[in-house]
Amino acid sequence: MSGRLFKSTVVVGSMTLISRLLGFIRDMLIARLFGVDLATDAFFVAFKIPNFLRRLFAEGAFAHAFVPVLADYKEQGTKVALKLFIDKTAGTLAVCLLLLTIIGIALAPLLILLLAPGFSWQGTQHDLSVWMLQITFPYLLFISLTAFAGSILNAHGKFAVPALTPVFLNICMIITAIWLAPLMDTPVIALAWGVFIAGIVQLLFQIPPLIRLGLLPRPRIDFQDTGVKRVLGLMLPAMFSVSVTQINLLLDTLIASFLTVGSVSWLYYSDRLVEFPLGILGLALGTVILPSLANNHAAEDATAFSNSLDWGLRLVLLVGMPATIGLFMLAEPMLSTLFQYKEFSINDVHLAGLSLRAYAVGLLGYLLIKVLVPAFTSRQEVKTPVRYGMYAMGVSLALNVALVFPLAHAGLALATSLGAFFNAALLLKKLLKDKVYQPATGWLLFFARVLLASAAMTAVLYYWVNAEWWNAWSATERVINLLKWIAVAMSVYSASLLITGLKIKHLTVLTGTTEKKP
Repeated sequence: MSGRLFKSTVVVGSMTLISRLLGFIRDMLIARLFGVDLATDAFFVAFKIPNFLRRLFAEGAFAHAFVPVLADYKEQGTKVALKLFIDKTAGTLAVCLLLLTIIGIALAPLLILLLAPGFSWQGTQHDLSVWMLQITFPYLLFISLTAFAGSILNAHGKFAVPALTPVFLNICMIITAIWLAPLMDTPVIALAWGVFIAGIVQLLFQIPPLIRLGLLPRPRIDFQDTGVKRVLGLMLPAMFSVSVTQINLLLDTLIASFLTVGSVSWLYYSDRLVEFPLGILGLALGTVILPSLANNHAAEDATAFSNSLDWGLRLVLLVGMPATIGLFMLAEPMLSTLFQYKEFSINDVHLAGLSLRAYAVGLLGYLLIKVLVPAFTSRQEVKTPVRYGMYAMGVSLALNVALVFPLAHAGLALATSLGAFFNAALLLKKLLKDKVYQPATGWLLFFARVLLASAAMTAVLYYWVNAEWWNAWSATERVINLLKWIAVAMSVYSASLLITGLKIKHLTVLTGTTEKKP
């Protein structure tokens, strides 16, 4: 079981890595061409909503409502019944999304006012954000249908195409930034058109593999269908339960719009770097583990369900710890290497570095949520994660108010991180209390090994960063040396794990099946 999950995770993670690398190229290009000013702040606010929707739908929220019901149809029904369910879900979903898109375009001024009320003091900035939001809002329709198609493919073990699909968002934005922006009176608007075009391309990319499976939907509208009702009933709470962190990021943007000019952009670039490991591991794990847990639940196999969850949690700790340390210790070197060109100054590097460290603190919390929420939604239990998500949002909001004054934009980032840990702790406690998750043997020894390896890695990075050699390097030298020291840090981490006795063969050790007792 763990070998199959690991292979699928590697496939999704590899495809996501390609997308994230292109995303960095995109952001480096935006920083180089547009810098940090009122116009870029306006774009990042407008982009927050479609980007939030992308994370909300394409990175699992819709799947949490659809895949468990689909698993039931696969387990109990015929292929004809399965295809009919897919057709009715597609048609009903498309109608709902089209109406929502039209409403969103009409209410764009109000949405910008709610998301960035501080922009109302800058009339031009507010109007620019509204116009770009109206251009990008149809992305909701396209990316939601793309997520629907991807969920069908994932449920049938076809992970590569849905995982590669986000690449086209970055490609389209890069193309429009280079070739379309110079032709426009307001160049930054070209980026909004890139988002719009990307939505269409991403949806079209799903069609060939669906045809090969024989599951290309023929949309039918049926709000009364039992399966459709179950999906719609699960969708809203599932959307909320898996997107609490993203909602908190939107609140960060709202409050940051009242702070110093550039605050929104500093938070954006910080979030982009945290999204790199979160996207690769968190998205991959969430994508792969949800169908597995849903199938285990449909087959009433509680042991396999618990083992799959245990595997995911151990992998989060194993990979999440070095990622957290790397982001925290190398915050400014990474920002300098990636974005410090032309309009992006050393002061921007320093200020974005403060919020990056604060976001990095919560990386393990974000990753845990990606694994723990599917343990509820795969069983079609959505009320509990929604309730805990509301508690976590309340905690984050209170911390925002408390920390924004002494720490400015970095305080907003830290509040979001602490809220993520609070949410993860509630979810884990509930699973343990209900005995849905029963930890496999060897956790104490496993945790000790990871902790020792993390300490060794931290010592190596502290020595290097404390010397501040990177600040005097040229752009090329910064890239080479950053890559070199990341490689050294990871080598130290891996070697420390091996020295302490951790042996990994297809990661079956992480299920507790081959772990030797001390």
